[in-house]
Amino acid sequence: MENAIKDKSFAFAIRIVKLYQFLCDTKKEFVLSKQLLRSGTSVGALVREAEHAESKLDFKHKMSIAQKEINETIYWLELLNETNYLTTDQFNSINNDAVEVIKLLTKIIKSTKANC
Repeated sequence: MENAIKDKSFAFAIRIVKLYQFLCDTKKEFVLSKQLLRSGTSVGALVREAEHAESKLDFKHKMSIAQKEINETIYWLELLNETNYLTTDQFNSINNDAVEVIKLLTKIIKSTKANC
């Protein structure tokens, strides 16, 4: 069975890891990129945790934390873009994926709230 948020958050985490490697290896940036790595990969981990939530409330809670983490990730991406660690094209590409993930999470949370 297809699970869009699970698939997209995992693919996003892969992109974040590769971006982290690029920032460390090419740009010699280690502080902001570590923050990005932490928040960007935690989204998928929280989605995976939510798969086995103990209740609908627990599920909603984990998805809400994932939403906060993707929002934080967008902040780090914006900061890296504005400080010229990312080109506009690099930023737009990964930010579009982040926006897609946050929209999915928001829909899931709203739907879960309506069914609780």
